[in-house]
Formats: sequence, C-alpha cells, structure tokens
Amino acid sequence: MKSRGSCLCGEVAFEFTGDFQKFFLCHCEYCRKGSGSAHGANLFGRGGELLWLRGKDSVSAFALPNTQHQRSFCSVCGSALPYILSSKDVVVVPAGSLDGDVALMPQAHLFTGSKANWDNALEAIQCFAGFPN
Repeated sequence: MKSRGSCLCGEVAFEFTGDFQKFFLCHCEYCRKGSGSAHGANLFGRGGELLWLRGKDSVSAFALPNTQHQRSFCSVCGSALPYILSSKDVVVVPAGSLDGDVALMPQAHLFTGSKANWDNALEAIQCFAGFPN
C-alpha cells in the first residue's frame, strides 16, 4: 500500500510504502506541545519505506533529550512530517500530513492522565462546516 502526504506550503512531499499497523491519539505533554492541540495523531508502520518525493532538505528534526519523543517538520511552514523511529524500526506518520483518507481508525487514546483540562466532551459543543459568521 502507498500513502502520500505533504506539508502545508507544499515544499515537502513524501510517500510511505507499507501498511500502518497502529493509529494512536497521544495526549502526553510532549505531543500536546508539539502539535499545539489536544493530542498528536500518529500512524505507525513497521517495516515500511519512507521516500521523500521533494523537499528533503527542508525537513528538520527535533528529539527531546532524555525521552523517546521526537518529531520532524517542514522548516518553511512548520507542518508535522514523518520520521523513522530507528530504535523500533517504525515509520511514524502524522495522520494530518497525509493527502488522502486514512483507512485505519484510531485504536486508542494514549497518556490520558496528561490530557488537557479542556479536552472533555468535545462532541457536545457546537459544530460549524466552516468558520462561523
């Protein structure tokens, strides 16, 4: 299976060849800080191949010292991008970076003991198809 993705500005594009085995929503403090949101949403593919189609030189990486937390991002627009978790032979792909639909549904919320205090009963608040007037 091939999945393609890109960053917000279009500088970077990638292709992942392989299957995603896991899809987790992580509420740890690192993923919340890194995403600027309630959680990170990452797909995990063991044994797959990550290919940069364009913009590889614009991919920056950050590894938080003394943790297993890392992330890759576009140095132009800051969008989250895939990275290889070499200690586990796993490609980690931020779900929002994919250009198409994701066939796998999230399987679990992780580190819910660290979740944001405002991340409760969000399905009960008003929804808009676009920006409200």
